[in-house]
Amino acid sequence: MREINAFLQGREGDVAGLVREISAWTTTLSATMDELARERMDGADARGVVTATVSGEGRLLRLNIDSRKLDGLDHVELAAAVKEAIGAAKAAMGDRLTEITESLAGTDPAVPGGDPLAPHIQRVLREG
Repeated sequence: MREINAFLQGREGDVAGLVREISAWTTTLSATMDELARERMDGADARGVVTATVSGEGRLLRLNIDSRKLDGLDHVELAAAVKEAIGAAKAAMGDRLTEITESLAGTDPAVPGGDPLAPHIQRVLREG
């Protein structure tokens, strides 16, 4: 990330080197996204009646309804429990995606938005 840091500090740096760094980062991102696509995340409704599993691509892979806990649930409540379980699984996958992208980007809390190129982009927008 030498060239990215040069641009971050307002120096011109080596554009070809920057392109190489970004290309390497893109390759790493692609491999990481392939790995994420193979991951599975689970979610459940608040009552524990329904559990759902989604893939890293957000596809529903499994839906389990615990028949022992169905007493007192009508069809509308069951539908809401299914939606809640799927939503919880997708939210867990979204959290995992955020975690992965932050680690890949090298998020720095001192940098606006955590983006190491943000100061350079802001300077270009300001100064033209």
